[in-house]
Amino acid sequence: MYLAYSLLLTLGLLVLLPYFLFQALAHGKYIEGLRQRLGSVQATKDQSRPVVWLHCVSVGETQAARPLVARLRAEFPEHSLVVSTITNTGQNLAHQVFGNQVDAIFYFPFDWRWSVRRALTAINPNVVLIMETELWPNFLHECSSRNIPVALVNGRISRQSFRRYRLARFFLSTVLSHLSLAVMRRRVQKPIARNNHDWIQIAAAQTAEPLPSAV
Repeated sequence: MYLAYSLLLTLGLLVLLPYFLFQALAHGKYIEGLRQRLGSVQATKDQSRPVVWLHCVSVGETQAARPLVARLRAEFPEHSLVVSTITNTGQNLAHQVFGNQVDAIFYFPFDWRWSVRRALTAINPNVVLIMETELWPNFLHECSSRNIPVALVNGRISRQSFRRYRLARFFLSTVLSHLSLAVMRRRVQKPIARNNHDWIQIAAAQTAEPLPSAV
């Protein structure tokens, strides 16, 4: 199942490669952070401290994560906090709004198992927090195989997305099983905790409160 997903991911990249090359040469897109996207990221300076990896996709998720970052820093000052994004705009905003609050900011790796493994080995997180509904199957699978708890915070799902997810429900049920905690934005969607990782629940629960920048 995961092999088929990886093959489809590679095939999609090959199909879109001419577009990416054009954007890179004409506008400089996708070149920045390429090494990091391939899993080559720097380890935290103090590797004796436990690490929280917070993943934000782009600008919206980065803005929404601001209260969470502040609370994590206040509640867990002994932890290293690193932030990843996918887009260039999200990366730029993360540098602007988080500044000295976090220990590292980098691009999220492509969802190939080898690139994910490189990034996880370098960062060696004790927990991963994912903003909104950002699900990367190989990343979640590798975290699970390393016993790294993953929490989905400030998650949301629309009716349209739910209908699409149902088409791949057998695969997605396996992917979702790798989540330790899911905190959803809608009131009808209550947090689901499968494991008792106390401080993860505390961190994720901050987003259960109203977020000024996320509503």
